[in-house]
This record gives sequence, C-alpha cells and structure tokens, in this order.
Amino acid sequence: MTRNTTVILLLSCPDRMGLVSRISHFIFERGGNILDLDEHVEREGQVFSIRVAWDMKNFSILPADLEEAFTPLAKEFNADWKIYFAERKSRAAIFVSRYDHCLQEILWRHSLGEFAMDIPLIISNHPDLGFLAEQYSIPYHVFPITRENKIEQEKKELRLLKEHNIDTIILARYMQILSPNFVHTYPNQIINIHHSFLPAFMGGNPYRQAYQRGVKIIGATSHYVTEALDEGPIIAQDIIRISHRDTIEDLRRKGRDLERLVLARAIQYHTEHRVLVCGQKTIIFQ
Repeated sequence: MTRNTTVILLLSCPDRMGLVSRISHFIFERGGNILDLDEHVEREGQVFSIRVAWDMKNFSILPADLEEAFTPLAKEFNADWKIYFAERKSRAAIFVSRYDHCLQEILWRHSLGEFAMDIPLIISNHPDLGFLAEQYSIPYHVFPITRENKIEQEKKELRLLKEHNIDTIILARYMQILSPNFVHTYPNQIINIHHSFLPAFMGGNPYRQAYQRGVKIIGATSHYVTEALDEGPIIAQDIIRISHRDTIEDLRRKGRDLERLVLARAIQYHTEHRVLVCGQKTIIFQ
C-alpha cells in the first residue's frame, strides 16, 4: 500500500480535555491532511468518540507502521480504537434464503460502485436465487440446513468464509438463526435486516397481524447480530406511514422497499467505517 491513501481512525475513550487537539496534532505534526472529522461526547457516561480521516500523501509514517506509532497515544487515553485504510475494501459474504428483494438491491448497488466492498461469494440454504448470482458472476454456494445438520453445515460455511478472507457478513433475509459459535466468530461484523414489528408482531406473518391491528406506520431495522435474537446494536432504521386504504399486500410491498433501503444504508455505514459500537448501541458518524 502506498502513502497516497486515506486513513480512518475510529476511537472511543473516557472523556477529558484536549482529546481532539491531541489527535489532530498527532496527524498534523507528521504531515497528514485531515479530510473529515466528527466527534461526540456521551454525557451520561462521559465517553468521548471520534472518527477522523486523513490523507497520507505527505505523511512521515508508512502505513505499515501507523498502528505502532499511534499506540502510545491510545494507551495514554485508555482508548478502544481501530485504524482502517479506505482503499482496502471490505470482503463481504451475502447470506440469503428465498426472498430476493434485499439481494437484488445489494447486487445492483454494488454493480454501480456504491459500496466500498467486494463480494467474493453468496451463501444460501436454498438453490432458488442462484440465477441472480450468475447474472453478476458471483459464486453461489448452497448449504441446505436442517435441525440435524445445522452445526456441521455452519462449520463448512465458516471454513469457506475463512478461505475467502471474509470480514463482513450480510444477512439479506437469511431465514436461519445463526449459532452462538458463528456469531462469536464475527463480532459486530454480521449485519441483519428485519421488519420493525418485533416483538409486538412476532411470527411468520407479521404484516397480516399489523393489518389486523390497523397500524399507522411500518418500519425496518438493520442491526449487528448478537446471541440475543434481533436485539443487537442498531445501525439504521426507517419508517413509512400506513393508512386504512392500504391492503396487506400494500404493507408487504412497502415493507420490502424499506428493508432494501435500510439494509443498503447500513452496509454503506459499515463499509465506510462510520459505525462505532458502544455497548448495546451505536454511534453513526455522518
């Protein structure tokens, strides 16, 4: 990697005076040019968070030596931190079952260059959407899942992900619950999407339940996957209004639209390194 690259620092630590100044000075005195900086202080817990991106064209430290150079300052701050290089794209695997709307959206946007990621493979528990993967020349792997073979199939999937150096997993309406071992292998790296009726309208037909209750809004939520089903840190959400004129099919159609857009937004935030997980919540740097 050359010096003509962009570096992104995500950092959180106990709040104190002068943090922005110290970090900015670290970049300035080594010849870096700050391109973007956004910071936030969580007043209740007094936690400082920052995302800063800078140009390394004239930086005096080589990219390979940057983490070592920044470590003393991070230790002084007692910080949790991570450095990313913008030109190094995420490597994402898409997991999908039979619903195609989210997969269609991701592949279309990816073909336009909207996401800072590569998609080496798609994994499914059904063969149905293989034709979509073929259209975009992406390998499609089928692992049928039953109660009896679930653990063994997940082991095969994990081996495949490791072979392809996958760092991000996108559940594009993958209708399977991942095991704790799978989730722990990719902490805060598995992105899911679901309708926002949970937990009020749980089960296989939430739109009928919502219709019967006469809801006035429906929504979609994208979040990181944790062991607690659908309770991981939230990355993106949105809603759309519903009226008494809407049929059940109208709700399903509007729900599909929201799921596509909210998941796409979450993928963009994640791949641009704009998400900082703080416990059970996230900070999204715009």
